[in-house]
Amino acid sequence: MVHLLHSGLSPWTIVPPDAQKDALGFSVVQEEASPYSLVHTCLNVLIANLEKLCSERSDGTLCLPEHWSFPQELADRFLGVMTWQGKLTDRTASIFQGSQMKLKLINIKKAKISTTAFIKAFCHHKLIGLDATALHTDLPIPDIIRGLCSNSWIQQNLQNLFLDSTSIPQDSGLLLIGQLTGLRVLSVFSVCFHSEDLASVSQLPKLESLDISNTLVTDISALLKCKDRLKSLTMHYLKCLTMTKPQILAVIRELKYLLHLDISDHRQLKSDLAFHLLQQKDILPNVVSLDISGGSCITDGAVELFIQQRPEMQFVGLLATDAGYSEFFTTNQGLRVAGEANMIQLSEALSQYRNRSCFMKEALYRLFTETFSMKVTMPALLKFIAIGMRNHPLDLPVQFTASACALNLTHQGLAMGMPVRLLSEVTCLLLKALKNFPHYQQLQKNCLLYLTNSRILMDVPFDRFDAAKFVIRWLCKCENSKMQTMAVSIMSVLALQLSPEQTVQLKEELFMAIKELLAIVKQKTTENLDDVTFLFTLKALWNLTDESPAACKHFLENQGLAAFIKVLETFSESAIQSKVLGLLNNIAEVRELSSKLVTKDVVKHISILLHSKEIEVSYFAAGIVAHLTSDRQPWISCDLPRSALLQDLYATIQNWPRSSCKMTSLVTYRSFKAFFPLLGNFSQPEVQLWALWAIYHVCSKNPSKYCKMLVEEKGLQLLCDIQEHNEADPQAQQIATSIVDDFRMHFMNYQRLPLCECPFKLRGPQKCPFFLHSRHVFHPVSD
Repeated sequence: MVHLLHSGLSPWTIVPPDAQKDALGFSVVQEEASPYSLVHTCLNVLIANLEKLCSERSDGTLCLPEHWSFPQELADRFLGVMTWQGKLTDRTASIFQGSQMKLKLINIKKAKISTTAFIKAFCHHKLIGLDATALHTDLPIPDIIRGLCSNSWIQQNLQNLFLDSTSIPQDSGLLLIGQLTGLRVLSVFSVCFHSEDLASVSQLPKLESLDISNTLVTDISALLKCKDRLKSLTMHYLKCLTMTKPQILAVIRELKYLLHLDISDHRQLKSDLAFHLLQQKDILPNVVSLDISGGSCITDGAVELFIQQRPEMQFVGLLATDAGYSEFFTTNQGLRVAGEANMIQLSEALSQYRNRSCFMKEALYRLFTETFSMKVTMPALLKFIAIGMRNHPLDLPVQFTASACALNLTHQGLAMGMPVRLLSEVTCLLLKALKNFPHYQQLQKNCLLYLTNSRILMDVPFDRFDAAKFVIRWLCKCENSKMQTMAVSIMSVLALQLSPEQTVQLKEELFMAIKELLAIVKQKTTENLDDVTFLFTLKALWNLTDESPAACKHFLENQGLAAFIKVLETFSESAIQSKVLGLLNNIAEVRELSSKLVTKDVVKHISILLHSKEIEVSYFAAGIVAHLTSDRQPWISCDLPRSALLQDLYATIQNWPRSSCKMTSLVTYRSFKAFFPLLGNFSQPEVQLWALWAIYHVCSKNPSKYCKMLVEEKGLQLLCDIQEHNEADPQAQQIATSIVDDFRMHFMNYQRLPLCECPFKLRGPQKCPFFLHSRHVFHPVSD
């Protein structure tokens, strides 16, 4: 509540949604769906390239270019973003030395910098605010105070100082804080702060707001020294107090100018201080905010009477109490209540207690029960959950309960109404929780369930590589059939989203995944069970082996070929056949492995499926034939009908519809490179014809992706070669010309680019009609 009363003095606090006015999160949707500001984007780029843009001093620290200068607001924000991204170190903090940066309100929360770096970088500026929450032990509080006091201007003008959860060496006091005579707001939450330190702080001439929560203070009598100026006092969980309740209340009674008082406590301690406070009539005459969450023996009637006697009250904290359920609290529009009675109270609690894990757990647990059957999209609640997870990354109860709440708020179609950026933030936080708690199975289950959401899996940016490793590890130890189905369904999608380089980097996990997925295939085949798990498993194997020679090799080494032949012998459904053939296509594209497919069983099944009425099955069978027959060597030593296969391939393609017909796309490709050897094979027009049909098919279905791919991978030259070649098959030349014509029309009609000269050597300008003569260089635009 200090932040509420002194919002102008604490600019570093995350601004959560308004729990009362925007429970459904309309503002959250607008904020999260809006693009980042230009300033935000520029700062991110600057920070990402700091090493390149700065010079290096003799001591190894960075130095800004001499002509650079940052105004105060931009400098403050620059430092804040650096801190947020974890980029503030001794090496980078040095850019704030000198006068090029003019800092005023600085945030170095959770930074790891030394005392020397702190003093050199920040203590010469004219600071009026410092957030030094949870700093690394390299920079203890006494050193911070000494550094600040070394600047006489700061001594007199520093107004805000947040030292929460920052370390103090043993036998070191904080008496020097008394020299910061300009302080108006001081927070020492969870600091080794004693009664003698409180006595020193209480003499600060301008002190208005003080947070001594969870400190070692035993006696608060020193507060009487600042009774005429103190407006906000937070003393949550003062576990070391030795004063009696009448003595504590006697001190509070003297603080007549208090606007905010927080005496909340952990529910388990069953503190009745708040109960006794509520009975007092001549206490806190000006209070507008009272937090008594966690107190025992608190009733609706007592709180209601207290508030009615103080009509200016705006906020009351009642979480983890028995109060807040009467109509007075649930319908009073002018009173904010952090409680458990309804969603608005829970939202307020999540907002107020985002930095207190004890209350965050209480609110999340209650939120889970309230959202179990949620049917309305509520982005504001999901934003609160994200804030709680980010603030308490190592608190297992918070992370676990938050994961369950996130699942409730995004299940089924609810994720469709959530902004992508918010979903991305929550997903990344869940993956971080998995790293922090790798052995907590229920948390892993929640994350797995969360990832089964198609909206999240397909549209939301997150680290697919980390997610794939998690899913694979889960798959290999999973014994529950339902969880197995979820794991393989997620893997089937993630596998296609990983780049070939990332698939290789999976290393041990890749081998584990292939082995486990093949075990599922063998089991289902033996049981003659073509259920959804089986289909997802086939798809996962197909996608994992796509442009991944390592995965293809693992597949063959684990007797995958024999297992897939058995699948073809057992099942006749086209959905199964196409997936099996799709994987065999991936192996056929790998030159050093393709010969492994030149076997009697493989050729027999491909020959049959080449004539399938299902064009998808026929297409993949044809692809295997094209790749295998393009290399004569493996066929020399075996008695298999290569020539007959080529004739069948040619005849089959003649029976297919035109590549550009209005059917849905049969397949997607990451690259055309596997087709290039086939396109250059003029001695086998059947092989060339299949590759051209395939390229024309996908280019006509998704020209923005595949026309660009043709340019980037230099496939257009091969098409021109086919057009010009004297011995090329006429049908092949016709398809090549159609692809080139469509390419030209796409960029003329949709991309609106100036068409230009061919970027490679041509033998005749009329042979490639998609280029017009110009002096411009051709640059295809991105998707």
